[in-house]
Amino acid sequence: MEWLNYHHLMYFWIVAREGSIVRASALLRLAQPTISGQIRELEQQFGEKLFIRNGRHLVLSEVGRVVYRYADEIFTLGQELTDTLKGRPTGSPVRFQVGVADVVPKLITYRLLTAAMALPNPVRLVCREDKPERLLADLSVHALDLVISDAPIGPGIKVRAFNHLLGECGVSFFAAPRLAAQYRERFPRSLDGAPFLMPGDQAVIRRSLDQWFNDLGVRPRVVGEFDDSALVKAFGQAGAGLFAGPDAIEREICEQHAVEVIGRSNTIRERYYAISVERKLKHPAVIALSDAARQSLFTSS
Repeated sequence: MEWLNYHHLMYFWIVAREGSIVRASALLRLAQPTISGQIRELEQQFGEKLFIRNGRHLVLSEVGRVVYRYADEIFTLGQELTDTLKGRPTGSPVRFQVGVADVVPKLITYRLLTAAMALPNPVRLVCREDKPERLLADLSVHALDLVISDAPIGPGIKVRAFNHLLGECGVSFFAAPRLAAQYRERFPRSLDGAPFLMPGDQAVIRRSLDQWFNDLGVRPRVVGEFDDSALVKAFGQAGAGLFAGPDAIEREICEQHAVEVIGRSNTIRERYYAISVERKLKHPAVIALSDAARQSLFTSS
């Protein structure tokens, strides 16, 4: 592996920031030839000129501008790290890296994450959506602060992490107005033979729905299966079939997708978890998210 000399990079960064070797020399309390020599070594390592002389002034070359952007971020983050460890406020947003399992409804995710972004200190949210196993792998190497999932981490996953139940709720059944008028009467018996949009096999609610239908002795006509909950709602809004969703966001689903509730089940339970490498939650954004889940999102359920 080729290592970058950060001393050389720092001298370059200060010269670029100050606009001249003379001012950088005074700031660093180093001789001008010393600084010039360090920058030449950095240029040799990159194989590119970083400065171009314009009369008596130095201006950044095209490559130099690229290197400066990276150097500025590197040394700014380094200062923030020092400030954070010393307990001083950084004045910059707290970085909150969260992974969301792709089966978690977007509206649930939105409600949880907006609470984290409402902290008094600014938060810079970095949100990734993926399969739970890939997100948990990133969590294990601290590339994520948190994973939001519809299932706790299982015993077969070789990741040391802890499950924190955010809340649970029942399930509502939705349809476009034309279908709602047809299938609302005699619910849930009316579901027998009804066109239904099912979540994919990876979603925990899929297994719960299959069991519930079996217990009731009804067999909906499955017209589509979707891993993406937003896609289910889009097809449901278009009148392609009935679909299920968390009752905690029942009102938002109806308003955003112009659908109506045809019935509810409190037997089917949807649960959502925050998975972290910490036994006790410490990140301020994670604590805000957890508090919002308990106090507002899942209270009625």
